[in-house]
Amino acid sequence: MRITIVCRACHSKFAFERPLPACPNCNNGWLDAEYELTHPQQNGHLAQRGQAWLQQLDQRGTSLWRYRELLPLHHDENIVSLGEGWTPLLKAQNLGLMLGHPNIYIKDERQGPTGSFKDRQAAIAISAMKEAGVKEAVVASTGNVAIAYSAYSARAGIKLWVFVTSSVPAEKMREVALYGSEVIKVAGTYDEAKRVAAEFAASKNLFLDRGIKAIAAKEAMKTLAFEIAEQLGSIEAGQNPAILNGSQHPWRTPDWYLQAVSGGMGPVGVMKGFAELKRLGLVSKLPKLACFQTSGCAPMAHAFHRGLATAVPIKEPRTDITTLATGAPGEAYEVLRELILQHGGTIDAITDVAAFNALHLVAKMDGISVEPATAVTFAGLFKLIREGKILPHESVVINCSGHTFPVEKHIIGEHYTRDMTLPDTGELAKMNSSREEGILTALEELDSRVQRIVIVEDNPDAARLIRRILQAQGDFLIDEAHNGQSGLRLIQETRPNLVILDLMMPELDGFGVVEAMKADPTLKETPIIVITAKELTKDEKMRLKGQIKALLQKGSFMDSDLLHDIQKALP
Repeated sequence: MRITIVCRACHSKFAFERPLPACPNCNNGWLDAEYELTHPQQNGHLAQRGQAWLQQLDQRGTSLWRYRELLPLHHDENIVSLGEGWTPLLKAQNLGLMLGHPNIYIKDERQGPTGSFKDRQAAIAISAMKEAGVKEAVVASTGNVAIAYSAYSARAGIKLWVFVTSSVPAEKMREVALYGSEVIKVAGTYDEAKRVAAEFAASKNLFLDRGIKAIAAKEAMKTLAFEIAEQLGSIEAGQNPAILNGSQHPWRTPDWYLQAVSGGMGPVGVMKGFAELKRLGLVSKLPKLACFQTSGCAPMAHAFHRGLATAVPIKEPRTDITTLATGAPGEAYEVLRELILQHGGTIDAITDVAAFNALHLVAKMDGISVEPATAVTFAGLFKLIREGKILPHESVVINCSGHTFPVEKHIIGEHYTRDMTLPDTGELAKMNSSREEGILTALEELDSRVQRIVIVEDNPDAARLIRRILQAQGDFLIDEAHNGQSGLRLIQETRPNLVILDLMMPELDGFGVVEAMKADPTLKETPIIVITAKELTKDEKMRLKGQIKALLQKGSFMDSDLLHDIQKALP
């Protein structure tokens, strides 16, 4: 394998020997790596080399190092690993059903060794430092890089100086210190922390990690693309065995790749990975790229929508999502803009409020607790779907960049538990019976649900989705029926406060249920919300007019839409 370094500015090429701070010809700091899978004098087209490389992967384990030939390291003995990479690609079942987009996938980077996608960067960067003989290094971070680099530096025997902003949660700073790193808290912005870190490294003649401009960072992030393409191919092969080709399934590129950005390193590296796979003949295209920033610090989004080739720095970020608070993205914006103009996509700004709402929704609907930066990505997904930019048939991969643990107070607030006090009778003879009665009373008090809702829906997935939306609020008693006849009987027996009704059902359809309820003096005032996949005709709409409280279309409503209509319908 041969690694060639290419300067983005002057396009000079030279052999890769060790990490460099800049191009030796023009002093530009943005360098990229190119690879030859075989010696250029050997026979075989590039696509054939790609297929030969693909066959080797069958013999390897599941970590990012399975792609060893396309990573910037000369000798395997310098690999520093904690088992990073090959994280799951999870289908967003309930979210996809709610949004009417069945091909939404979550690349779950929470499951890395230190809980974020920065473990990939740390593994490659620290391995490269070890190979170069680095004994001490300096890095600036908003949290996740500091933790990941600290863990891997400890394993490699490298002393690390970490410069963080004062807005980084104390829990993260303590974890960085736990690994033995020196933590320097800078009372300023992340851009100022980077400047101070660079000055410190220069004054002490220490190795400075340069983030996105360095070879290691981009090369680490491209392994996300390799895994996504391999995993999507496997998923599609499992869904349709006819596409299998011998023992190898084809790799697949999603239609969209989505990620929140601060400096922009992640998607730059991911798109480089997809480009390398296309060059090797393993995929046929690159995905459209959607990047998201918080509206309180969105220099890329502002520049993109104004058609600017360079981003105007923001001096004072105003956001609670500190991991995305990079005010001066520099050259990364230019690279992302070029990729989007070539392959399609956007860079959008998302409010903190929308992000935290999305964080709650993803956790409650699909059981995935994400960090605020990932919540920005999910809020961006909802925005693009509502705007019609992501179509229902398109496949989407979201970078779930990290875990929200420990949960910051402003995400969930103070009052998230209910108190339960067990009785103390004071008399031994009466203790058992009194205690049992007291526990029953306490349990009844805990269950404060007073509103009863009946769901009448013949599609089990749709019924599960509606139930989950309601359960996440914790305020309702819920009963279900799966056809019109049994639904009507259930309604007559339980006298609910609200009925959520499908229209197209066997035995008795939803129109019949509505008419039967309105003909019953004891049920005619019960509010009804219809949720249907059917496109109603003019006559059908007239048939429901004045009979129901709301009409929602399946696959096009959010949980907040349903809950808003429920609040309006209930007395």
